[in-house]
Amino acid sequence: MPRIIFISSAGTRRETQGSAGLSVMTVARTNDVPGIEAECAGSLSCGTCHVYVAPEFLSDLPAASEQEEEMLGFVAAERRAGSRLSCQIVLTDELDGLTVEVPETQG
Repeated sequence: MPRIIFISSAGTRRETQGSAGLSVMTVARTNDVPGIEAECAGSLSCGTCHVYVAPEFLSDLPAASEQEEEMLGFVAAERRAGSRLSCQIVLTDELDGLTVEVPETQG
């Protein structure tokens, strides 16, 4: 089971685990990770599951789809190089230890 490390905007680390094939958003919601609102429940119609992927994992992820890139244009927090929607990051065994920072605000 791949581990995911969520870091709050205050720097608090929270390590969770999720099954390969689940989205990072699903794991966050299942584990009550603060700051992942996911108002659209993963249907790619909001930006409230925005995260900042740690630089060392960016090359392990497939490129964001055009629709995800478009939705990232509407996120509430600052968009950065590692900005992704956690509903679009599907866990694989190779992503074990994936580290993401949760923005201070989603709304």
